[in-house]
Formats: sequence, C-alpha cells, structure tokens
Amino acid sequence: MDHSQLLKTSPKEPVFGAQPSHRMTSSAVPCTVFVPSPAPPAVWPPLDFALGALACCTACVFTNPLEVVKTRLQLQGELRARGSYQIHYRGVLQALWVVGRTDGLRGLQKGLSVGLIYQGVMNGVRLGSYSYCEALGITSFHGGSLLSGAWAGALGAFIASPAYLVKTHLQAQTVSAIAVGHQHNHLGVSDAFVSIYRRDGLSGLWRGVNGAVPRVMVGSAVQLATFTSAKQWVSHSQGFSSNRWLAALIAASISGVAVAITMTPFDVISTRLYNQPVDEFRRGRLYRGFLDCMLKVCQAEGPLGLYKGMGPVFLRLAPHTVLSMLFWDLMRQRAVKDC
Repeated sequence: MDHSQLLKTSPKEPVFGAQPSHRMTSSAVPCTVFVPSPAPPAVWPPLDFALGALACCTACVFTNPLEVVKTRLQLQGELRARGSYQIHYRGVLQALWVVGRTDGLRGLQKGLSVGLIYQGVMNGVRLGSYSYCEALGITSFHGGSLLSGAWAGALGAFIASPAYLVKTHLQAQTVSAIAVGHQHNHLGVSDAFVSIYRRDGLSGLWRGVNGAVPRVMVGSAVQLATFTSAKQWVSHSQGFSSNRWLAALIAASISGVAVAITMTPFDVISTRLYNQPVDEFRRGRLYRGFLDCMLKVCQAEGPLGLYKGMGPVFLRLAPHTVLSMLFWDLMRQRAVKDC
C-alpha cells in the first residue's frame, strides 16, 4: 500500500473486526467501552513521525527551563536524610530565580539542543508508532490504547536514551555554589557524547536506559490513553466535534494532570540512574539498577523522596502534554484534510 492509499484509508473500513460505527447517540449503551471503535483516518507513517517530532520539539522550547529546575530538585539531597544537606533550591520559582541569577538566561536553557534531539527522536518514534497502532485498529479494543502507548513509549525511550543521558548530565552541571548531584563537567553536547563513548564504550551511551524505559512506558501509556479517552468523552458528552481544537485542548489538559501524578517517581529514579558516576569497571557507584535505586531512595530519603521535584514535573509535563498533544492532533487533522 503506498502512502497516498494509506492517507485515504476510510475509518469505515475497520481492522481486526472493529465495528463500523463509532458515533454515540442518545440511546447508546454505557458499556460501549467494551466495543471496538473504528480507527481514525490514517496518516502516512513517515509524515506522522515528523509531525510527532515537530509537535514535541515545539513544546520543548517553552518547557526546557522547567526541565532544568526539575533535574536540580530531583538530585538535591541525593541519598541524604532530610535536614542533613544544604538546600539550594526551595521551589519552582525560587529555583528558576537562582539558576537565572547564577548561570544567566542561557543557564535556564541548558541542554536545549540535545533536549530537542531527544524530543524529536523519542516522540517521533512514540507518536508515530502509536498512530500506526491506531491505523491497524489495535487501539479500538478495550485496553488497546494503554498497551499501544506503553509499547510505543518503550521503543521511543530505548532509541533516544543516549540523548536523555547527555541532557541530564548537562542540566545538572553548574557552578559549585549551587551544584547538586554528580558533576560530569562536559564542555558541550558533542564533547559529552565523545567522552562517554571513549570512557564507557557504545553501551555506556545507553547507561540508565533501565530507568528510562519504565518511565516513558508509564508516562506514554497514561498520556496517550487518557488523551484518546478524554477526547472521545469531550466530543461525545459535551457536544464538541471530534475534530475541533477545543476538544483536543481539554483532553490534553486532563492527560497532562494524569501524567504528572503517575510519572514523578519514575522520573526521579531515571534522573538518578542517568546522572550517577561510574567506577573503573563501568558500573554505577550509587545504584545497581531500577529497583535498587527505588529502595535506596525510600530508605535514605523516605517515600516522599520519590516525589522530589513534583512541582516542576507537573508544571513542565502538564503544559508540555497540552502543547505537544494539541500540536500533534491539529497537524494530523490538517495532514488528513489536505490529502
């Protein structure tokens, strides 16, 4: 099937036995959640990859300062009991002020270039793969959105893991007066990739991927499943057309809240695994893996240690989800309409 045929695929031709009708009427039975709904109009996969990448990169430009602050807050007091370490960052606004005053405005955009690489690769793969699952009709089945989102997120996280590793290192770097966590002292993005490769080999570029995959699996599954479900609910129960931007905006807002709540513990563990120093045997000096990191954080910092940086996580993820999901949805609608 060529791309012109794929773009013209009718939603009335479901796959895997999906029902041909998906519009709810006043007599609809509430249990229709168990009935497969048809796949939406498909977008040519390479185009959908590009649209997903562009949408998330656009959102990243606006939310990167919050990512810098989130990284610092999650590394502050690493494996130290409360009250036993100096607190440099006391909240989102104060942390933004401290970083801006000490590192300058450029400090608030640390890691932006490699962050754009990460967002483009990871979300291009993630959203493109999820869209392909929609085209196959997998997401129309009960639980299909959740499973498709988790699978797509895991694939995207694995492929883009080296970029996230470098991004974390660069965003943690600062002057000693406000430094938290291990300082890798890279000279820039290219120097970071080269130095990690020379020291740890190719596998070293994927260090911390065991924390990134579950993090993005959870976040992606929650984000895409809640966005899809919320958009359908808003479109049906509130009288909005499923192709209206307002329905996408409301659905993305609901999705952003859900992602921020469920993803924070995984985000903390992922940041710690990526930023930890390694020994001469290329093993992490602080954590052996995902579960070891989770247990050590809970023992040393208490269960609330897994929710460090919850403020910037929410303030970053909520608008990032809103912007990326809204841009992606609107661009896909335009792509289908133009074809």
